[in-house]
Amino acid sequence: MTIGDALARATARLAEAGVESARLESELLLARACDDCARALLYAELNREMTDEQLEAFDANIVRREKREPLAYILGEWGFRRLTLKTDRRALIPRPETEIVVERALEHVREIEEPEVLDVGTGTGAIALAIADELPTARVTAMDVSEDALSLARENLELTGVNGRVRLVEHDLTSGLGEANFDLVVSNPPYVEPDELPRLQPEVRDWEPHVALVASGATEKLAQAATEALRPGGWLVLEVAGAGERVERLLSEVGFEDVRITPDLAGRDRVAEGRIRATI
Repeated sequence: MTIGDALARATARLAEAGVESARLESELLLARACDDCARALLYAELNREMTDEQLEAFDANIVRREKREPLAYILGEWGFRRLTLKTDRRALIPRPETEIVVERALEHVREIEEPEVLDVGTGTGAIALAIADELPTARVTAMDVSEDALSLARENLELTGVNGRVRLVEHDLTSGLGEANFDLVVSNPPYVEPDELPRLQPEVRDWEPHVALVASGATEKLAQAATEALRPGGWLVLEVAGAGERVERLLSEVGFEDVRITPDLAGRDRVAEGRIRATI
């Protein structure tokens, strides 16, 4: 079978399975099967015959995607800001929208000589590792309650070359976050309400870890704990995914000032941030 025929057949199969970007994803999976060649090269070789090994690898991954396994899990890696991170079912896939969280977090600590940063619910380590990568003076603690997520974050720590500047800690938010140790607390907490779960895309609902998805009062607990964990004048930066008004009110109520909401490119409330008062 030629590359062109395989691409056309896979695109049709993924479209039939309900994958919105069937052509693009077929190209990416085909490039992976063809010895990780660039997507652009596929179109220069549409008439080239694929080997049996290439066809077998390609078909196996198309079958996985037909079952709506996320593309990032099949590829085993995903881009986040300047980094390429390992991805699998141990943690949520880093989203492009979360890059805005990193941007807002960096804004608050760039001028601090050696900022102490806490990433709560680190998952793959995306936020913590991106901050350490882009701000080499930062000392980052990356916390998660999941041993599986921390093991994945540890693998990404090795991959990204920021060893020595990011510390991984297994910790439950219900035990608090410590006292006045950090200049910045940042997090992408679970924010999907339980009744919303059945309406999510299969890639999210059936494959990504629910402990990192489903809201269980984590935002409220985190905001309260951050009032004690932050040094005077320190900042809390949270991903909110549409709940901006509610979280803005919450931050003001627990003692933050200069509270603001930043939208994403789609205009949806994406980031809530606030500065802790010198005295509460």
